[in-house]
Amino acid sequence: MAARTALRPDAVLVQAVIAGALSFAHLHDLAAAAGQDGWKAWAYPVSVDLLLVAAWRRLRADRRSRLAWCWFAVALFASLGANVATAGLLDIQHPPAWLRIGVSGWPAIAFLGGTLLAHTTTPTPNAPIPPAPTTPEPEPEIQEPTPPAPEAVEPPAREEAPALPAAAEPADPAPAVPAALVAHARKVADDHQTRTGSAIDTDTLRSRLGVPPQLADAIAAQLT
Repeated sequence: MAARTALRPDAVLVQAVIAGALSFAHLHDLAAAAGQDGWKAWAYPVSVDLLLVAAWRRLRADRRSRLAWCWFAVALFASLGANVATAGLLDIQHPPAWLRIGVSGWPAIAFLGGTLLAHTTTPTPNAPIPPAPTTPEPEPEIQEPTPPAPEAVEPPAREEAPALPAAAEPADPAPAVPAALVAHARKVADDHQTRTGSAIDTDTLRSRLGVPPQLADAIAAQLT
């Protein structure tokens, strides 16, 4: 049953064979009338039909190809022109010069069209889009450890005068002065002498030591 189905004649195929045979014969007759005798007259229809088939196959792969449409039109014009020319519109016995030139130049035209169709790449449908080149990420810079900042050296605290004990009202006008206070007052006086170049007076000594006037006088008396 499968063999009988495969051998069943197709009306479209039969029609295509008949049309192809007639067009082939017309091209042969036109080439022979233009002076191409022998095997050359048979090669012309083969060249035209092969160019037509090659252009059609390229159109099936890419319908937007201008190159395929151009050469399909050229081959179709050559085939259709041969069919019309052999219908009695031209004197085949005395062909015009332009017909002889066209038939003689057809091999070069067919060779150019076949070469371009064969060596032009056809875009592949649904071709995967190549990924965009990615810029390599820069390697992280190795930061050298920064040395710790030197600690700020705090200036030595100002030496405070020792707290003086609260003394009661002295019985005599010259109060007793502790030896430690006298020693501290001497340091203050020497420092003042070094900075200013003059001896410290009683008021400055009293303000520096923070003592009452009577005690400041007693200390100043012991420093002289």
